[in-house]
Amino acid sequence: MRVTTATARQVDTRMFTLVVNGGHWGTQRSAVRTLIVPQSGLPSAVRSLTQQGARIVSVTPRHIAPLETVDTPAPAPESESAPVATAPVTSSADHPVVPVNLYKPKDPFIGTVVDNYSLLAEGAIGRVNHITFDVAGGDPQLHYIEGQSIGIIPDGEDAKDKPHKLRLYSIASTRHGDNLNDHTVSLCVRQLQYEKDGETINGVCSTFLVDIEPGAKVKITGPVGKEMLLPADEEANVIMLATGTGIAPMRAYLRRMFDPGERAKNPGYQFRGKAWLIMGVPTTANLLYEDDFQSYLAEYPENFRYTKAISREQQNPSGGRMYIQDRVAEFGDEIFGLIEDPKTHVYMCGLRGMEPGIDEAMTKAAEAKGITWSELRPQLKKAERWHVETY
Repeated sequence: MRVTTATARQVDTRMFTLVVNGGHWGTQRSAVRTLIVPQSGLPSAVRSLTQQGARIVSVTPRHIAPLETVDTPAPAPESESAPVATAPVTSSADHPVVPVNLYKPKDPFIGTVVDNYSLLAEGAIGRVNHITFDVAGGDPQLHYIEGQSIGIIPDGEDAKDKPHKLRLYSIASTRHGDNLNDHTVSLCVRQLQYEKDGETINGVCSTFLVDIEPGAKVKITGPVGKEMLLPADEEANVIMLATGTGIAPMRAYLRRMFDPGERAKNPGYQFRGKAWLIMGVPTTANLLYEDDFQSYLAEYPENFRYTKAISREQQNPSGGRMYIQDRVAEFGDEIFGLIEDPKTHVYMCGLRGMEPGIDEAMTKAAEAKGITWSELRPQLKKAERWHVETY
């Protein structure tokens, strides 16, 4: 297992301060922001910002080393170049400090809703919202890293007159939050609905969240989870298999990799590997964070690949509906070509029902290469390269 040490890679110390007005930062509307950018990343940052409608107010050189200019915790330490004898595996050891259970159900943090809006286009099925909470001011400060979850305790009481129990939700924002101020956390929430005895039943917590108004107070626990952490290796390959709101952690990964504000915020993490998102939804109108992903494709075509399985609009080779497992089967040879690289990690998130279909597709793809998937999968799991979070 590769052991990380203090930051050994030399970072360009020539830094510039950008003052930016307007534009969009992912799903957040932005006013005036000040960014710190290394000289090597200055042209691409300016280009990306102007493409998003931002106006560059000023660009001025700084004379302070980059680690001193960032007013947030430093990113996870990076390792020196691995010697030949080092096991070719990245793992949670890349994250020396993973915050867990800073706030528990008996003493939750009280956050404030900052924003709550629909992510769906007209004609979509169901309700899916992006909800952002202000988590500033806690003692300890509520913080997290990409791939973790938080708990939400909805207001009210259950049928037994007891407080509702918490529900866990995957975090959809990076550690810096959507507005990069290190004091917010965002969720991607679909309202649960089901039929019982001819009556439509709404999920307690999901309905509480999609209906909540900005300014409302919310009980938050966590963060929790180490299963879905993104490797710190800038040259890792990351395959993401998501359905519906399972896109939440993937959205956080991709923002950390490709969002211009994130890249400016993290001079010590400039992703150079391959990121491949395979996303399953019922209709085009149900695609989530589509504008963000398209902007990443335009800016980083050599690093980001985006494949969609739109079940009610596309057909698989057999003439049936196109599901995510059909895309896995279609590109099985390429997927296993990447898995052969020890720097490749695979992440799966969404409804638990997606697992059997993907497992079958991976089994067939492995057989074509003379590999037994049932033997390889636990090996990848043990090497911390196969990450699954389903519900």
